Amino acid sequence: MNAPEAPAEIYLKLENLQPIGSFKLRGAYNAVRNASAEELANGVLTASAGNMAQGLAWAAREVGVPCTIVVPDYAPETKLAAIARLGGEVVKVPFERWWETMEQHRFEGVDGLFVHPVEDDSVMAGNGTIGLEILEDLPDADSVIIPWGGGGLTTGIASAIKALAPWINVYVAEPETGAPVTATLEAGSPQDVDYRPSFVDGSGARALLPRMWALAEPLLDGAFPVTLDDTAAAVRLIAERARVIAEGAGALATAVALSGRAGGGKVVCVVSGGNIDFGVLATILDGGTPGAQQ
Repeated sequence: MNAPEAPAEIYLKLENLQPIGSFKLRGAYNAVRNASAEELANGVLTASAGNMAQGLAWAAREVGVPCTIVVPDYAPETKLAAIARLGGEVVKVPFERWWETMEQHRFEGVDGLFVHPVEDDSVMAGNGTIGLEILEDLPDADSVIIPWGGGGLTTGIASAIKALAPWINVYVAEPETGAPVTATLEAGSPQDVDYRPSFVDGSGARALLPRMWALAEPLLDGAFPVTLDDTAAAVRLIAERARVIAEGAGALATAVALSGRAGGGKVVCVVSGGNIDFGVLATILDGGTPGAQQ
């Protein structure tokens, strides 16, 4: 991306150009294709704010099985509409119940194979192909910045990069409205944080999933929280310079790179998705930050 004022050469890994507008298709499809006919007999189920939902619905449609998605009640309409177009059935619940579904790997009253949006090994393996592609396209990268949602994207990409190019720094970006990785690294032990929903709906949480943190911690070189204003500014800059639409989570890595906190040289920013409500995008492109006091 051409940004002369930036402290580094910024490269964008455009996962928003996937058929569902998000990297989640990689892991979801890999998980479904690796499942047996018996495992798929009652369909598939996941808990997702939207992008994994679309990935799993797309994969379920490809193999001809039903798909149920448990979503938090603040999930954006753009993503819910996309799930419906792909044939997925949506169940809206409060955030706490949604988080419990992710922790318990089940949802009472719904049968089917639970495909965890981050903890499933096949999902992480699918995500890891992003890391392989980064190394193929830019083997001399200095740093890679990845938005943290639940840890599956980070673990997949970082596992591939650290196995083949351990000298490349891997950093996490997360919204300051829910930044448990930053808090945990600063404290030296897993931390719960205050969480506020925002337009950055694909990243940010109140806590870390224990298994994911155990896998990710050895692979990380740092984590950086990002303000909502800086995230919105990154969405605008990506649209202006690259003519690409990034959702809030998809712009986090670029915001970190622009701040200089990831260092100089060649910095790869994973643009994880582009599924953003048009109203939210219009506010950002008009110079505002959705949810901010005017």
